[in-house]
Amino acid sequence: MALVYRPMMQLSGILVSLLGWVLSCLTTYLPQWKNLNLELNELEIWTMGLWQACVVQEEGGMQCKDFDSFLALPPELRISRILMFFSNGLGFLGLLLSGFGLDCLKIGERQQEQKKRLLLFGGLLFWISGITAIVPVSWVAHSTVQEFWDENIPDIVPRWDFGEALFVGWLAGFCLVLGGSLLNCTICSTEVHPSSVHYAVPEQQDQCQHVETETRP
Repeated sequence: MALVYRPMMQLSGILVSLLGWVLSCLTTYLPQWKNLNLELNELEIWTMGLWQACVVQEEGGMQCKDFDSFLALPPELRISRILMFFSNGLGFLGLLLSGFGLDCLKIGERQQEQKKRLLLFGGLLFWISGITAIVPVSWVAHSTVQEFWDENIPDIVPRWDFGEALFVGWLAGFCLVLGGSLLNCTICSTEVHPSSVHYAVPEQQDQCQHVETETRP
């Protein structure tokens, strides 16, 4: 059972982590971190991301303008840029380390201890990457909620709302943490030694032949 269970869980963990890393990179560059609907002009929807602000028109057109200065951004967007880059880098490094630690990879087949350490470090990097992806998304969501319910802002002033990128970022962080957990769980499972793989089938065949000889009249 361990011969099938351990590699399958490792493969599931690396695929879930890969999905989380792709979603994290997508979140970094999506301009829909915040959405703004203007009541005076319902044909336009304003969006804001980490790099640019865009206006989407009902006809299907979309115009974007990059931010002129990094220092002119709000604090949550400045820190979010750094954390998302940090998350993407750690996720990529985790993919490399955990990829070389998979049991299905023939490289280093007899160095099980080193492969176990690579899986451990890869899983920890996925955890950190997932947390650093969740933190900026949650921070921007928190500041958006505070601004939305701020009583000092007049009611006629449009309020920013959650954008689609926030939900993609939360999903990315969850996938990275889940993938890292699956990889670390395989470390605690029964180890697969190459000798047991090579001799498991011959031993079963010998037992079957021995039973057949005993049952013959």
